[in-house]
Amino acid sequence: MKRLGFFTRLLDKTSPRERYRLATAQILHAEKWGFDSAWIAQHHFHEQEGGLPSPLLFLASVAAQTSRIRLGTAIITLPMENAIRVAEDAAVLDLLADHRIELGFGSGGTATSFLPFDLTLETRGDAFATQLETLLSAWRGETLGHADNRLYPAAPQLLDRVWQATFSVQGAARIGAAGHGLMLSRTQPRPQVQPLLPLDDIQNPMIDAYLAALPAGVEPRILASRTAFVADDGAEARALAVPGLSQQAAHHRAAGHPIEGSTLDDYIAAFDVHLGSPRQVIASLRQDSVLARATDISFQVHSIDPPHHYILRSIELLASAVAPAFGWRSPTDPLTVGEAS
Repeated sequence: MKRLGFFTRLLDKTSPRERYRLATAQILHAEKWGFDSAWIAQHHFHEQEGGLPSPLLFLASVAAQTSRIRLGTAIITLPMENAIRVAEDAAVLDLLADHRIELGFGSGGTATSFLPFDLTLETRGDAFATQLETLLSAWRGETLGHADNRLYPAAPQLLDRVWQATFSVQGAARIGAAGHGLMLSRTQPRPQVQPLLPLDDIQNPMIDAYLAALPAGVEPRILASRTAFVADDGAEARALAVPGLSQQAAHHRAAGHPIEGSTLDDYIAAFDVHLGSPRQVIASLRQDSVLARATDISFQVHSIDPPHHYILRSIELLASAVAPAFGWRSPTDPLTVGEAS
């Protein structure tokens, strides 16, 4: 049975404090409706890309207000971090959260964000590899710089909860060989000559490479992140989507990325958006063959970004109508509880 996740980049159009309050409320609502996990992203400096530079600090607050839902990072931009401090903070957080923490890492992608950290897009890959190995070494309990230094509190349990994000087949094979979870993004870049290439055409070969490289006996973990906005009325969902998707198209064009067409349907196709009534969203998601192979699916409302109360209603409809059509059952469902016992 697949696991159902909620993802947010904390992009509500309001103050930072209110962004954090609303994101917390959304995660609490997801837990109430049976979601298995909630995921947040880290972004530095650029509030239009994401509202959270300190993901583990935010998750500590959320952990204190939840009891069951797993809490994950998607992602921590590891090249910009001190790997030992991330290892320490995650170890403490996992204890405070009763072992509900999932750790997703990536190299990041906003060119100017690297500069204050004495990095560039060209050097981020090597920095990521170095930082990741240091972090894993700490969780393995190895010495750190001196024979007297080992991570405290010890956190070997986190080695089984590492995820990595990638946009490439080669990256997927590397992640599989490491035995880590594979994170697939709804923002997967397209080849310039095929701007409308279906997302699953790109990501299925990545899954193939990941599974082929996975060590024997290691259970695959494949998280597919998708944009899905569900409303009671399909026409209302489309109307609510126009401002956010139009703004996203403008940002893409300003950054030099071509977007074909200027209608809402053009933008839906360009940004891999699933929106409408539950019936419409189910039909749209069924066109994505990656979802049948994913072990985890996380849904977000970006870049539609409707008002908060519509996000809460979308969470409800995803749990009550959409996800069950793909074999998911709430962990609080009596049948699911019976199977677990």
